[in-house]
Amino acid sequence: MKAVLGTVFIIVMAAVAWFFLGRLEGPAEKTKTPRDSLVETVRIKTQDGVEIAGDYYPVKGEKQVAGGASRGVLLLHMMPADRKSWAAFAKQLSEAGFPALAIDFRGHGESQGGPEGYKSFTDLKHQQSKLDVLAAALFLRSKKVDEFHLVGASIGANLALQYLAEHPNARSAILLSPGLDYRGVTTEDAIQKIRAGRGLYLVSSEEDAYSHDTAARLARYINLDDLHQLKAFTDAGHGTTILEKHPEFMDEMISWLVSIP
Repeated sequence: MKAVLGTVFIIVMAAVAWFFLGRLEGPAEKTKTPRDSLVETVRIKTQDGVEIAGDYYPVKGEKQVAGGASRGVLLLHMMPADRKSWAAFAKQLSEAGFPALAIDFRGHGESQGGPEGYKSFTDLKHQQSKLDVLAAALFLRSKKVDEFHLVGASIGANLALQYLAEHPNARSAILLSPGLDYRGVTTEDAIQKIRAGRGLYLVSSEEDAYSHDTAARLARYINLDDLHQLKAFTDAGHGTTILEKHPEFMDEMISWLVSIP
């Protein structure tokens, strides 16, 4: 009988200890720090009244980059992807000292009409995504980012080049798998308008014949030097798939961005 009572006493005391320990520590989920706690999800209105979604990655700590703290990066996705396709690169940019903004184009992701509205878009509707880029640029300015670089994939690359050609606050653009014409968003006319001193990095993969040939054709309009680069991978896919297959290239892109005067 004493043995039974002793066993019961031990069980009761263990339960009491477990209860109070839990009260002191609190639920486990409350002690966890979200991995992306510094990422700010934003909603931005375009000139034509479309609401687009974005993720803003501020610079961590006091780190600054060449060109000053007022220079950031705008990330433009390919179809049918969304802004999340840039998450890994955006985090590296933030850690390197570049505030970064990745947006969902209209009809994609969490933007108005998304995630599959783009499937019914006319070419004209796709071309209106340039207003999404303009709204994103204005958002960056509200964050005291006066100048920025653009990094785009596929149709996002074409839109990045068009913005670089038309706006003086853009310092450079990295184009992953550009095309001469994606849904009416063209590049050969835009590259001929690039101002002196603006950086351009053309990236493609050999088996992606259309964008590979496009990159080679666009390179004829620039002098290849430190400010103007042409890179071709082998069997690396299209757009941001290149970064998935070659994650080390993200460091190379950041080093190039830092070098832009």
